[in-house]
Amino acid sequence: MKMDKAKYTKQANTIARVLGMLFTAVVLYRAGGEFYAIAWGTGTWWGEFSRTWALLHYSFVAFCVLLFVIVGLFIWNSKVLIPAMNQALVFRERLGIFRWLLIFLVLVIPPWFFQYTTWGFVFQEFYIRVLVWAVTICLLTFVCSRKNQLAGWNEFLASLVLTASSFSIAFSLQDVVDYPFSLGWSEGNRLWDYSIMFGRELYIYPADKGIPVLLDFGRRLVGGLPFIIPGINITVVRLWVGLTSIVPYFILGLALFRRSAKNRISWLLLVLWTFLFLKQGPIHPPLVLSAAMVALAWNAPLRYAIPLVMGAGYFAEASRFTWLFAPGIWIFMLEFSSKFLTLPADRKSVPPAWKRALILGALGIFGGFVLPNLLDSARALMASSPASTAATPVATVIAESPVTVTPSPAPAAEGTSPNFFDRVVNVITIQPLLWYRLLPNSTYDKGILLSLLLAIAPLVIILTYLSVTKLWTLGRLQKLVLVLPLLAFLAVGLVASTKIGGGGDLHNMDMFLIGLLFMGVLAWYNGGSEWFQDVAGIHPVMRIVVVALLVSSSTTALFELGSRQFGEDASWLKTLSDSPSESALDMLPTRAEVVSSVEIIQSEVDKARLQGDVLFIDQRQLLTFGAITDVALVPEYEKKMLMNQALSEDADYFYKFYADLTARRFSLIISEPLRTTVQDGTDEFAEENNAWVKWVSAPVLCYYTPLKTIQAVNVQLLVPAEGVEDCSAILP
Repeated sequence: MKMDKAKYTKQANTIARVLGMLFTAVVLYRAGGEFYAIAWGTGTWWGEFSRTWALLHYSFVAFCVLLFVIVGLFIWNSKVLIPAMNQALVFRERLGIFRWLLIFLVLVIPPWFFQYTTWGFVFQEFYIRVLVWAVTICLLTFVCSRKNQLAGWNEFLASLVLTASSFSIAFSLQDVVDYPFSLGWSEGNRLWDYSIMFGRELYIYPADKGIPVLLDFGRRLVGGLPFIIPGINITVVRLWVGLTSIVPYFILGLALFRRSAKNRISWLLLVLWTFLFLKQGPIHPPLVLSAAMVALAWNAPLRYAIPLVMGAGYFAEASRFTWLFAPGIWIFMLEFSSKFLTLPADRKSVPPAWKRALILGALGIFGGFVLPNLLDSARALMASSPASTAATPVATVIAESPVTVTPSPAPAAEGTSPNFFDRVVNVITIQPLLWYRLLPNSTYDKGILLSLLLAIAPLVIILTYLSVTKLWTLGRLQKLVLVLPLLAFLAVGLVASTKIGGGGDLHNMDMFLIGLLFMGVLAWYNGGSEWFQDVAGIHPVMRIVVVALLVSSSTTALFELGSRQFGEDASWLKTLSDSPSESALDMLPTRAEVVSSVEIIQSEVDKARLQGDVLFIDQRQLLTFGAITDVALVPEYEKKMLMNQALSEDADYFYKFYADLTARRFSLIISEPLRTTVQDGTDEFAEENNAWVKWVSAPVLCYYTPLKTIQAVNVQLLVPAEGVEDCSAILP
């Protein structure tokens, strides 16, 4: 038996070595090919190499060959490297406190190189970045290891987490620029949405009228806090928005793993892993903050747990009504599946634990389901009182929206429906469900199902292994309490992901991913941490799964790091990246182009505002941050609102819009360039494009004609068309 086990171990080690060499060979060979493609075509000194790039290319090839030899020797005959390894250990010990400086540099230089230098745009190919990441991990593992250990297992995993986190943090701050125009389809208008709660004085608009926005209360609150500061600029607001995609995850991780705080390094790594795992969604900050409140309530005294859970339910519902049950279910999962419920010695504590779990779960649902209705009724009662109406300052009155919004799946619109079940029916029926987006498609290349599988499979395998091997003991009822809510969250997420307008990432799997994270935390505290820290006891296959858990949550940020702020360098970047044209680089315009574009828009606005209303369908942040001045806000017909109602085919909403177009109410319309091209299933978001064309582009272009199209900043100025009397044939 021992001989069979030894033979098996030897065969497994041989297979692992072969696979290691094969992986190294593939990465180095393909990285060399990618470097060759960059260098070739830069000159005529040697073939199509310039002198400089020929030297760089052959140096890179030599480096790859040397690295392959070192890896081969390390895997097959490490004794040859013992003298060099000993020298490396001596060097590491001599570093002293400078080791921390080296760790900092190793962590910071790669994301800085890829995101904030022009070279990051040049070296954006897959295998080159994998090679850089691998070398970074090896260096960091070596520097972090202790004593006579060249590279420890725990240090290797820590290096994976730290490097992946540095990439993800840098990527989250990618849009922190002073560019005044929108960085994406709705990025600029979303900044306008954020400004309304605390910064409506930025706009020329009557104080006694409400400004309709599409975003829910929770997202407007989180995103709008910077507007408390007078005169804040777009760069700082984008920095805040970037931080809201980082800090809430950290808060959640700190709360969940607070019992591990004695070991600061482990605590930090667990917090970073929480950040990495949930960023695969990504998940909107309000729901992450609600989850953090649940985490703080877990195992806390009831006097703290009760308000935290109720607050989490209320805030979740105020942010998106489909989240209202999540906090109550999460706290029940956590409380009911704690370790003491499974220990025979603690059977006396079972009834109190049952009561606590049920009470907190019910109060979490009360906070999301009942409390908002009670508060709405109280506000309505107060508003109907003559005395309170007279005493209410005009500036704080939220009047009815000047547009009639049909209840829709969007959070703000959903809030107009008083009945929860009616709102659920609206979500399911008011917009089409595109089930094909669960599978690989033109909108999302891997599709929802495959992407979700890649994101969660390693963690699910680890949790299953811990349960099957009895390292994590759970009763049958506890398993049901954990699995059934996850299945419900999964079903809701899959349906939401198929709705038209969605299916482009995993953000609709938010409740499921957080629930699975909570399950992982339970496993960590109830046997998982001991298993994880027992290096010798981890099966080789499970080691691969652990590595896959960290790698699968880390790759997206690594490959999307980059900057678009190098428009002045477009000419030579085109050569090095083999782009067909400078416009294909997708760089932001030069400073001169930006200034010229703003001046053109301001000039046309100054003329048009004397003749009628000026409608910013798009680029409303130009008003928010004062790039365009002295024009009254027209809050109706914002881009996201128009798209949402187009996806819902809401003819009642568009009736007033078309009436305003017919009456030529607007002397100038600012929009993205409008087109009437109908797309098929091979195009990205084809259904969304066709709905926009049908309900918005075609009607607008019938009544209005482009005055100027500024391609550099993706803006079109439209004025009333002459000689057009009837567009009824164009209208839906």
